[in-house]
Amino acid sequence: MKHLTLRKSIGVLALLTFLFLLALMLCPLIGQVRLDFKAVFSHSATKGIDASSFIFFHLRLPRLLLAALVGASLAASGVVFQALLRNPLASPFTLGIASGGSLGAVLAIRLGLPFTLFGLSSLPVFAFAGALGAVAIVYLVAQRKQTFSTSTLLLAGVTAAFFFSALILLVYYFSDFTQTGQMIRWMMGGLDIVNYGAPLSLLPFFVLGTFLLLFVARDLNLLSAGDEIARSRGVNVERVKLISYLSASLITGAAVSMSGPISFVGLIVPHALRIMLGPDHRLLLPASLLGGACFLMICDTAARSILPGAEMPVGILTACLGGPFFIWILRSRGKRLVF
Repeated sequence: MKHLTLRKSIGVLALLTFLFLLALMLCPLIGQVRLDFKAVFSHSATKGIDASSFIFFHLRLPRLLLAALVGASLAASGVVFQALLRNPLASPFTLGIASGGSLGAVLAIRLGLPFTLFGLSSLPVFAFAGALGAVAIVYLVAQRKQTFSTSTLLLAGVTAAFFFSALILLVYYFSDFTQTGQMIRWMMGGLDIVNYGAPLSLLPFFVLGTFLLLFVARDLNLLSAGDEIARSRGVNVERVKLISYLSASLITGAAVSMSGPISFVGLIVPHALRIMLGPDHRLLLPASLLGGACFLMICDTAARSILPGAEMPVGILTACLGGPFFIWILRSRGKRLVF
C-alpha cells in the first residue's frame, strides 16, 4: 500500500495538470486535417478567422472540452462507486444510470419530439431525465428505515440496468430502420459536437457534483474500510453514502446525456491511478478527474484520426481498450491491485 507525502501528492497533481493542459493544446492539432500550431495562433484577428483557426477553435476545441468533462466525470464516479460499494470492479454504469439515460435517449429518437430546452435538443434532455429517473428508482429501493444499504443498492442497480435494457430492446422493436440506426449510433457513445453548448451545459452539474465528492473524500477512505470502522471514527455513514451516491450519479447522468454511454473509462483510470498512487481518496479523486479527462481526450483524438475519411465513435475504442484491461484486473485481483 502506497502512502505519498504531501509534497509528492502536490507534485503528482501538478504533473497531471500539466499533462491535461498539454493534451488540451495538442490534441486539437491532430486529426484528418493536420494543423500547424503557428498557423492557428498567428492569424491576426483583424483579418478574420482562417481555416486552421476555425477547425481548431470551432470544431475540435469544443469537442475536446466535452471529452475532458465527460472523462473526468466518469473517472471520478468510478472511484466513488468502487469505494461506496467496496467493489473494485464497480463502475459508473453498475447502478443502471447509463441504462436509464439510454432509455431516455431512444425514447426521444422514437418519439421525435422537436423541442429545445436551455439550448439543448430533446435527445440529451430525455437522456438526462432517464438517468435521473434511474437514480431515483435505485435510491428508493436501497433506502429502508432511514438506512442506506450498499448491498441492496448494488442489487437494485444491476436489476434496474437489466430492466432498462429490456425496455430499450422493446423500443427498438417498435422503431423503423432509420430510428434504429440513430439509436444504435447514440448507444455507441460519441463526442461529435460542433459548438460550445454541450460542454457549457454539462459544466454546472460537473462543478457541483465534483465539489461535493471532494468534500467527502476523506470520509470515503474510512467508508472503504467498512461502516463500523467509519462510524467509530465519527463519520456520519448514511450522509456520506447519500452525498456520494447522488453526486456521482448526477455527474454520470449529465455526462451520459451529452455523450452516450462511453464504457470502461470509470474502470481503467481509477485502477491505473490506484496502483500508482495508492488508495487515499484525497489524492485519488482529483487525480482521477485529471486522468480521466486526459484519457478520454486522447482516445477521442485517436478515434477521429485512425480511419481515413471517417470517424470511429470513441465508445468503441474505449470498449476495445477496456475489455483486455478488465481481464487483466480479474487475473491480478488480490495480487497487485490496492483497494
